[in-house]
Amino acid sequence: MSTSFATSQPSATREFPPFDLGRLLQTVFAPKAGERICVLIDLDDPREIAGWQCLQNPDLSVQRIAHDVFQGGLRGGVMAELGLVGGEAFAYEVTGGSNLDLPEKAYAEDGREVDLVADVYQKYDLILCLSTYSATAPLTVFAKRFGFRGATLHGVNQIILRSGLAVDYDEVSVVAEKLRTGMTGADWVEIDYAVEGRACTLRLELAGQEAQKSHGLCRGGPDIANLPAGEIYYVPAGAEGCFPMKYEDGTLGLMRVTGGRIVEATLLRGNAATIAAHNHKLTSDPVTGELGELGFGTQELPVSGRDIQDEKILGTMHVATGRSDHLGGKLTPDRFAEKKNATHDDILFSPSKTPEIAVPQVRMHRAGRTEVLIENYAPASYMRGLLA
Repeated sequence: MSTSFATSQPSATREFPPFDLGRLLQTVFAPKAGERICVLIDLDDPREIAGWQCLQNPDLSVQRIAHDVFQGGLRGGVMAELGLVGGEAFAYEVTGGSNLDLPEKAYAEDGREVDLVADVYQKYDLILCLSTYSATAPLTVFAKRFGFRGATLHGVNQIILRSGLAVDYDEVSVVAEKLRTGMTGADWVEIDYAVEGRACTLRLELAGQEAQKSHGLCRGGPDIANLPAGEIYYVPAGAEGCFPMKYEDGTLGLMRVTGGRIVEATLLRGNAATIAAHNHKLTSDPVTGELGELGFGTQELPVSGRDIQDEKILGTMHVATGRSDHLGGKLTPDRFAEKKNATHDDILFSPSKTPEIAVPQVRMHRAGRTEVLIENYAPASYMRGLLA
């Protein structure tokens, strides 16, 4: 039997079944008997995976879930149920940024230093990465190079286990496809913002491209599923205008965008030093301001406090700066002036994450018509119609 975890109900409007690791892996990967599976985590000192001594630190909640729920579930019956082998865990050093390239070395549970390429990427068919920072971009590159499949679950917490990872991803895929079909081929999207008494608009040029979906299914060739899944996304062909951004310290800034990039940040409220540091980064390494993604959530989920789930909630939207190669874009890590800047950073707009920022309307121009997608963080009639 699969390992299940009965939990309290995380959402007043939707019921979720108990988390079931076997069901999740079967649905996402449809694994074949004999495939090798492993768990990958990150640590400040990756040598502390030896004997899982890192778990003495109560702050390492993601790594605790990796050990107790994922590796424990695999070895507790899920591997036997699905005919998988392996179940080992490895730790690499924390990268310090979202989607930065991973180090070459890691450590095994017995304390051995291992080479991630030779000992992990080339030896395992399925890799589950539960980490502090997202590793989707670098693992996508390695998956296509070495032929494995995997899932990235950075920042996973108990709410996500009880909701975003407990859903049926066949159903998530069907819903995402309904929205994708009605949003593909768009010429542009405009997002209206209101913050601190100011109004502004960001226009993202999409050039009629095929919309893509993150739907959680990774059953075919080499690829990485970003879980929880459930979004429609594009790689913008250009962008103009402005938009507000909330920094990690709560500072609010106004981003001026031209030629597809943020070129200047202006302080709206908060710490002037935060804005100055951002402007220095934009000047010294201009590609850090490139808008590499526009995404829309597709699921009804509870707020988890982690962007990995909260950006998948229907009615939210996000833009992202930085590398876009894992999404089909052209911005690769080698184009950054400094390696540490080669991140892909999602900027989420939602009632929970950015209550200071209103989004009165999001519009899409497609097939000669302008359709309203979202109003005040709620799907408008066009988007609701696609889901009917």
